[in-house]
Amino acid sequence: MRGRLLVVEDEPSIRELLCASLRFAGFAVSSAATGSEALEAARTGAPDLVLLDVMLPDRDGFEVVRRLRSSGVRVPVLYLTARDGADDRVTGLTIGGDGYITKPFSLEEVIARVTAVLRRTRPGESEQLTCGDLSLDVESHVVRRGARVIELSPTEFRLLHCLLRNSGRVLSKAQILDQVWSHDFDGDVGVVESYISYLRRKVDASEPRLIHTVRGIGYMIRP
Repeated sequence: MRGRLLVVEDEPSIRELLCASLRFAGFAVSSAATGSEALEAARTGAPDLVLLDVMLPDRDGFEVVRRLRSSGVRVPVLYLTARDGADDRVTGLTIGGDGYITKPFSLEEVIARVTAVLRRTRPGESEQLTCGDLSLDVESHVVRRGARVIELSPTEFRLLHCLLRNSGRVLSKAQILDQVWSHDFDGDVGVVESYISYLRRKVDASEPRLIHTVRGIGYMIRP
């Protein structure tokens, strides 16, 4: 089995097509037609990824993600939407989404995007990365600064993982965008600046500061 997916789509024909295609591709698939059903299924079914329609009859997909994140559910989310304006994309990613698939879409694109996100968020090997008194355990998703456990969103975790994998090396915003968001954000490096700021508030709440800006180039993490 390639992973457990939850498909949330209120249009029956699209939902059934997605579910059938993803099952054929080797995934275990469950489905929901409303935001309320999605919240329950995501909290109790432990999916590895949620494909989430933004326009749902009872509450929109953004509200679903906000509620999941506020209750501690960190499952990756790919939005399905016909709304592809910059404001919507910024909102969806900032609150904890992992990417967009714009309608109309091809089934090949959906499978490729799902596979890419699962590859980023389900590492196959046990791995612990450190920098000074900061440690990140890839398998358990536990981040510590000394004895303090740091709670990170899925995107913040991927960003910190990217920095730690390149500890001591300066990464440009474009490189970070490619490694953390892949092709999910159409090259808008502004989201990198925002998430570096979010991460600093949590990781660098104590001295010494580990995340550094290299002016005109990008960012790096070092003791």
